[in-house]
Amino acid sequence: MPAAALKPKPLPTQSTAKRPVLLDLPYAPVEKRPLPPGRPRQWYVTHNRRLKAMRLAIALLDSGVHMPNQAHNEAIRDTAELIGVHPPSDTTCHMVRAFMRYTR
Repeated sequence: MPAAALKPKPLPTQSTAKRPVLLDLPYAPVEKRPLPPGRPRQWYVTHNRRLKAMRLAIALLDSGVHMPNQAHNEAIRDTAELIGVHPPSDTTCHMVRAFMRYTR
């Protein structure tokens, strides 16, 4: 018997499930590490904005929103409320859509 036949079938992901896979709640962020000192303030602002946008993009993808044109500001802000982060600005919402648009 081939070894592949012995492997257990993986759990369905968002792309293979018949119905949308719900977010695993409650959302538990990873432990924060201190940022490197000595950078200009704008670097920290941009860095934190990118992290927030990535978290929101991942949560949107997990909830079934796969295309940037489906991710309106209200949908992004509703997701932010769902995962427990402050409502994002218009700039952060734009960044979320940019992350969703990115392909390799």
